[in-house]
Amino acid sequence: MRLPLPLLLILGLAAQPLAAQPQTLTPAQPVTIEAVINALKPGQYLWAPQLAPAGPMMIVVSLAKQRAYIYRNGVIIGVSTISSGKAGKATPTGVFTILQKKVDHKSNLYNDAPMPYMQRLTWDGIAMHAGNLPGYPASHGCIRLPLAFAKLLYAETSFGLTVVITNDAPIPRLTPTPAALTGAAPAAAPAQPGQALVRWTPEKAPTGPLSIIISGADHRLIVLRNGIEIGSTPVSFSEPVALPAAYVLKNVDADGAHWLTMSLPWDKAAASRTVTPEERAKLALPEDFRLKLLAILEPGATVVVTPDTLRAGSTGKPITVIAEQ
Repeated sequence: MRLPLPLLLILGLAAQPLAAQPQTLTPAQPVTIEAVINALKPGQYLWAPQLAPAGPMMIVVSLAKQRAYIYRNGVIIGVSTISSGKAGKATPTGVFTILQKKVDHKSNLYNDAPMPYMQRLTWDGIAMHAGNLPGYPASHGCIRLPLAFAKLLYAETSFGLTVVITNDAPIPRLTPTPAALTGAAPAAAPAQPGQALVRWTPEKAPTGPLSIIISGADHRLIVLRNGIEIGSTPVSFSEPVALPAAYVLKNVDADGAHWLTMSLPWDKAAASRTVTPEERAKLALPEDFRLKLLAILEPGATVVVTPDTLRAGSTGKPITVIAEQ
């Protein structure tokens, strides 16, 4: 099936140029995924690994947008500006894996040119590494990243990690599924028009870290475990969702789940605090679903709340990587 990607995981990140103070957002600015990503200037990036501290990772590179999107446990933890291959040296598209990593690498093809924090994708010279970002494709085929971002990303990746390079401009709202990566059509949901589905299929991912995404626009909650959707339910709010928010689970006891707030760019001074019962009561979901979710929650699980829609077909679209000729 085709999954969307939560806006908050873009908005909860701190944007930084190569050598300048972090760029931040204010509540008065447009809270849209397009506005945040498109506003990034060459050398800037977004990074918030705490929003999904564990789980499988994937990188999607859009040559059309000159952006790299980093996913963990199904949700975005980072976005960076890039510089891909120039005319005559175009970066190849397709599905790759990280074959080699080296902090201080020199090019074997281009006069020992420095390639800091190199992560090799092919044995014939294509890699991700730190380099100059002029705002347009300018490399010999590699994917250049801001130096600070390349260092952060290097620390989080491992051999065999999947890297998808595509010409498409749209990005998926959650980690793209195998169907999305091959361009296959998603299966239609067995629902009548207007029917709100409740799905609970924990057997799809029996173990692994949890991430919970809540959309104010859709009035829907999605549960991801190990990057796979295992549950979804309609929810209601006692007041509109105006701004993004993020939380991490502290513990579960007889009184239920206790969440800690995670500060966002426009509220960096706010200390982490426990969400009050009154605040928790603003969200209502089916009781049987709540009890099932409560039974699998463990400390460290994250919740992100976004005013944006999670529906496929808005910002998110399938990424066609392999197409028959």
